[in-house]
Amino acid sequence: MHARVLSSAILGIDAYRVEIEANLTPTPVPKFITVGLPEGAVKESKERVIAAIKNSGFYYPNKKTVINLAPADIRKEGSAFDLPIAVGILAALGNVKSDYLDKLWLLGELSLDGTLRPIRGALPIAICAAQNGVKGIILPKENAKEATVAEGVKIAGVNSLKEVVDILNGVVSITPVTVDIEGLFRESMNYSVDFEDVRGQEHVKRAMEVAAAGGHNVILIGPPGSGKTMLAKRLPTILPHLTLEEALETTKIHSVAGILPKGKGLIATRPFRAPHHTISDAGLIGGGTIPRPGEVSLAHHGVLFLDELAEFRKNVLEVMRQPMENGEVTISRAAISISYPASFQLVGATNPCPCGYRTDPNNNCTCSSQMIQKYMGRISGPLMDRIDLHVEVPAVPFSDLSEKPLGEKSEYVRERVQNAREIQLKRFKAIDGKYCNAHMETKEIQRFCHISEAGSTLLKTAMEKLGLSARAYDRILKVSRTIADLEGSPEIQTQHLSEAIQYRSLDRQLWL
Repeated sequence: MHARVLSSAILGIDAYRVEIEANLTPTPVPKFITVGLPEGAVKESKERVIAAIKNSGFYYPNKKTVINLAPADIRKEGSAFDLPIAVGILAALGNVKSDYLDKLWLLGELSLDGTLRPIRGALPIAICAAQNGVKGIILPKENAKEATVAEGVKIAGVNSLKEVVDILNGVVSITPVTVDIEGLFRESMNYSVDFEDVRGQEHVKRAMEVAAAGGHNVILIGPPGSGKTMLAKRLPTILPHLTLEEALETTKIHSVAGILPKGKGLIATRPFRAPHHTISDAGLIGGGTIPRPGEVSLAHHGVLFLDELAEFRKNVLEVMRQPMENGEVTISRAAISISYPASFQLVGATNPCPCGYRTDPNNNCTCSSQMIQKYMGRISGPLMDRIDLHVEVPAVPFSDLSEKPLGEKSEYVRERVQNAREIQLKRFKAIDGKYCNAHMETKEIQRFCHISEAGSTLLKTAMEKLGLSARAYDRILKVSRTIADLEGSPEIQTQHLSEAIQYRSLDRQLWL
């Protein structure tokens, strides 16, 4: 007795087709064998599948059952194979008609009573199915809305193994799930926070606008309670809205990681990830025996916020250098190498000294200059080379909290940011892989960041008087180009350079 069922599995953030063969033969001693490089959850499916079949009202004979997962040279992991394995066994026993088994993909984790639990990666699987000309997918009802976002394939959301068998046998009919993708996209575009919540801190809000306009990484330096986290959380609200293509890619990553919010078929707001400083390098960059996306990939097309930046372990911060440079992470294992997208905007936050009160006029700092130098030295030079804006965040006066009106709404700031980004898109349209000023390298800086003689004199004076490091030169030019774009100026003026110079506080001699 033999049957074949089609399913799918995840590799990186993409899916591939898997054929599941079930073969039952008489034997004195019942056995259940799964081959095709199954990992832990797949091996454990035996007990779930047998219990689900029996508790769904079907007879399970004492036979030797062999399940083959093809292609057999790729490791399979996860619990999504429970449903196709169970259907394959029932088809081999003659309880399921084979008319549709070569036209549909089946996915789902089985409970012991035969009900279905949600799976990871429904969206990339549905996209793969559409690309392969598959007629439809049967999967748990909780995943139906997510999978329907992929156009070109019919999606059926079901609750139990018994329901799947009835559908395949033609006993019951089911209406494919439909969704208005554009409507869903519009509904999901709202943020729960807004820039208007931030009172005072006008200088810092201006710096965050510049960072958003040019895609620049930024570090916020200030005492505890000055609003660094509050400002970072609101940066995604002033970034340009996600395009549908970006939203699909972001949703795929979150779906594969299994953290897509319940009942939410599409992520249409820019992600904001804020891992704790005790995170491991694998947690930040991704990894594991079966590689999974890390925080840098979960922040793709969004913001990665590292609070207490100087408290992160040095090896953890160093692994960020590749994704910050290339916009992707490559994880290599003995049997496989996987790349995850990781194009994010970094926001770091740190106290100015170990006690935190060096720049706070209301508290006395107890740290020596040696302690301060050692503390700030935890953030390596190569990492700082990739951060364009250093912004000092002062303590907020009580008058600003109690008397100042609400600030400017995010939508108005975002409009200015969007206009600046459109200027940059036109500027870099002939340069592959670049779409904002932060991505400029030396050749592009020389081409697009011309300054006048007066500007050159100002920059030279600043570097000599303020003790700015050599690494600050290119960063100042890139940031001043962004400030000019915000004003719609084709040329970098001296006032643009002056503002950009203010955003290099960690390069000044007073921090050494």
